[in-house]
Amino acid sequence: MTLTRVKLERFTAFKELDLEFSPGINVFVGDNGAGKTHLLKVCYAACDVSKTRTSFADKLIDLFLPSDRVLGRLVYRQKGSFEGVAEVFRDKTRLKIAFSNHVKRSASAKTTGENLWSSSPIETVYIPVKEMLANAPGFLSLYAQRETHFEAVYADILQRAYLPLLRGPMGSERERLFTILKKVIEGQVTLRNEEFFLRSKQGNIEFPLLAEGIRKLGLLWILIRNGVLQQGSVLFWDEPETNLNPSRFGVLMEIMLELQRMGVQIFLATHDYVILKELDLRQKEGDEVAFHSLYRSEETGDVACRTTDAYLGIDPNAIADTFGKLYDREIQRSLGDLVE
Repeated sequence: MTLTRVKLERFTAFKELDLEFSPGINVFVGDNGAGKTHLLKVCYAACDVSKTRTSFADKLIDLFLPSDRVLGRLVYRQKGSFEGVAEVFRDKTRLKIAFSNHVKRSASAKTTGENLWSSSPIETVYIPVKEMLANAPGFLSLYAQRETHFEAVYADILQRAYLPLLRGPMGSERERLFTILKKVIEGQVTLRNEEFFLRSKQGNIEFPLLAEGIRKLGLLWILIRNGVLQQGSVLFWDEPETNLNPSRFGVLMEIMLELQRMGVQIFLATHDYVILKELDLRQKEGDEVAFHSLYRSEETGDVACRTTDAYLGIDPNAIADTFGKLYDREIQRSLGDLVE
């Protein structure tokens, strides 16, 4: 069962937001500070606690890292006493948390729906902007035993990457994606003593010696190979374009579309024009893709959102507007004196 809706009131960057999701791919665009990553994190937290049964409040603290781990600091900043609310839905099933901006401890938050929410655990993974496989050896032990100022997504992604293979056959759909990625990274990923290697024609190459873009694709290879990404799972990926050559964006978006066809729900946050266009051009009839454009209202200054199922319907689309202006400037320079 996929996530269907999120509703936020006075939560971090959002004064009020009510957003419905596609069961397939959800793409978030918007200026810096519009709340794209915050949306991904609150939805990921809800998915994660359905399986780990960690308290929703504690997971939000681990992901957002408010100063001194004070939960109340996640309430939208304004003068006075106010309550922040976050609700995540799977059809009629709802996980809700509410807490005052004066709350310091997670135990003081009011959480409802936890038992019913956890009765159907969600397999989920969050791929952060920073690639972690090169820093894997010893990280989980350090994170578990010491106070470190690392968001939980970094430990979580390593836990998923370390998972062994599922029992039974891989299945034709996952096998096909696995083969595509194996070709792109020109090898396969192996693990030895918490250290990741790319086994290729050149031998075993440790991850710190690989380009970060290749490491990201290698991580995707692992998550498909070990069954984290399969029907019914949810993938969150913050800026998949980071440190990846644009020539590889096409195959990456093809893999996202194939995962969606397999029944994986996907949430992407991006600033990249090529990512958007590759997704747009590679869509087929029946693919379910929603573009969510986050922006600040000219009237109130608050974050709002417009959703469309077509690339041309994205409004506002600062990414396309910027590339359009660059193209106009290039034409003007090329024509030179011919343009008055």
